[in-house]
Amino acid sequence: MSERAVLHVKGRILVGPDEVRSELWVVDGRISYDRPAGARDVRTVDGWVLPGLVDAHCHVGLDRHGAVPDDVAEKQALTDRDAGALLLRDAGSPSDTRWTDDREDLPRIIRAGRHIARTRRYIRNYAWEVEPGDLTAYVAQEARRSDGWVKLVGDWIDRDLGDLSACWPRGAVEAAIAEAHRLGARVTAHCFAEDSLRDLAEAGIDCVEHATGLTDDTIPLFAERGVAIVPTLVNIATFPALADGGESRFPRWSAHMRRLHERRYDTVRSAYDAGIPVFVGTDAGGALPHGLAADEVAELTKAGIPPVEALAAGTWAARKWLGRPGLAEGAPADLVVYGSDPRADVRVLADPRRVVLGGRVVA
Repeated sequence: MSERAVLHVKGRILVGPDEVRSELWVVDGRISYDRPAGARDVRTVDGWVLPGLVDAHCHVGLDRHGAVPDDVAEKQALTDRDAGALLLRDAGSPSDTRWTDDREDLPRIIRAGRHIARTRRYIRNYAWEVEPGDLTAYVAQEARRSDGWVKLVGDWIDRDLGDLSACWPRGAVEAAIAEAHRLGARVTAHCFAEDSLRDLAEAGIDCVEHATGLTDDTIPLFAERGVAIVPTLVNIATFPALADGGESRFPRWSAHMRRLHERRYDTVRSAYDAGIPVFVGTDAGGALPHGLAADEVAELTKAGIPPVEALAAGTWAARKWLGRPGLAEGAPADLVVYGSDPRADVRVLADPRRVVLGGRVVA
């Protein structure tokens, strides 16, 4: 397109769940709600328009074995993009994906650095594996390297116990979270089970991933402290298969995983009802493929979250939480166009009509 070429987007522009406009214009990659003067080359797309979807828990540059080559990471990011996920919070990766920042055709990534886990208490080749005395130093290191987030592994299977258990003593996480906050970073943690959650919440953690271990005891604490959760229900769906695979060696762990899976929807709905912020994340990039943000929104509705609120958890509310704009005047034109109203039926998210990134139609 020419220098003054613009993209005209019309139909139903969902600026927010209850704020709808009829059109917007994209000039030099940014949103304007005023028709630009002197526009000559105008391309028009129409439909129901959302800000680019958010996957607040994925792993670009990672597969089930560890770091992947750049060409594989590129395919992961493109898969998310083509599915409409244009803002990704990379919740831990051993790969350096900074090179993607220079690619205008790839989603925006907010990085949490590399996972920090207890020695021999996580997936091989994923994390820095350290002991409690070194936790604060590694948190500070990743806070400086990241985009304002640090990722802890809060619990994992303890082979001596044969079950999930907390990885860190209370004092260690208190000191580490305080240091991250001093450096301006927020902290999140992988947690499947129950027993790490109180210590993490009372230590000031900002978010918990999965959070399947929330109970009537810890849900009010999370709500009071404003601790967000990213349930990754598309990943929790794999728990029965994991339990079957570990049954012979760790029957206690297997039974625990099945219980967590069985109550997953009730847990998420209870958290939502209590006022805990809930956001969309898929855990793609480990064992799961990328491009599943729409599936996770649908899973949140299965848990009983109203469709508009589930939609917000992967669009407007998620972008605000992560400090990124939506369809605001002057914001980067990262948006997705659908054929019908996603507020009425979130399943439409699985079939984007157009994906616009930085003002360019890319899919």
